[in-house]
Amino acid sequence: MKLRKLTISDYFLIIVNLIPVYGVWFEGWNAAQIFLVFCLETVIIGVFNIVKMACVTLFVKPKDVWNSEGTITKVSGLFFIIFFTVHYGFFVFIQTQIFFSVSGILENKSFFSSYRDIPRALGSDGQLVLLIFIVYYTLQTFYDFFLSGEYKTISMGKLMFQPYGRIFIQQFVVIAGAVFIAMGLNTIFIMILVFVKLGFDLFINFDDFLNKAELKEKEKMNMLEKTNTDQLKS
Repeated sequence: MKLRKLTISDYFLIIVNLIPVYGVWFEGWNAAQIFLVFCLETVIIGVFNIVKMACVTLFVKPKDVWNSEGTITKVSGLFFIIFFTVHYGFFVFIQTQIFFSVSGILENKSFFSSYRDIPRALGSDGQLVLLIFIVYYTLQTFYDFFLSGEYKTISMGKLMFQPYGRIFIQQFVVIAGAVFIAMGLNTIFIMILVFVKLGFDLFINFDDFLNKAELKEKEKMNMLEKTNTDQLKS
């Protein structure tokens, strides 16, 4: 994957991620609460992606192609939304459960009810950073997805897989962060976490990888269509 050129949105992303680092290092913010925000960032990204998929389904194309083991079919956009929600939700659930268990940031240890303790565990500083992230992703979605016109041309397959590139690296650094919280080294690791996140977000062109994968899928579809046409003629 090639390095990509930074955009205005990328520079805002840098600022948004450096705010919590500044707060932890110079304003005495609770690093464990900030780690929890980064853990919840995965949820925020997933929710906004569902919104994007719903808008494409409602206003652009109610159906799109789905390639399953070489079989190309037209399926409802609702299928993509449900598939993404279940599949992505599984990753989010595993990430949060490991983080809660290792970090010890939540007092409630029960399987599901721990999620109710998140607002309290965030504290005022964590809630502020969470709000900053929500505002950033709202503006990014509006300008980079809708105002740019990308929503008119993007395929549901590409849109569905866009968040996965960063979720793998984010799961690693957040879970590693939970270990550092347990060891009492969270102030140091907050910088490592942010720089690793930014390095992946800014310099790894995951969209380029998706574009190449999508091009290969189109070539397969064209070959299948040609084969079916030749069989009909013969």
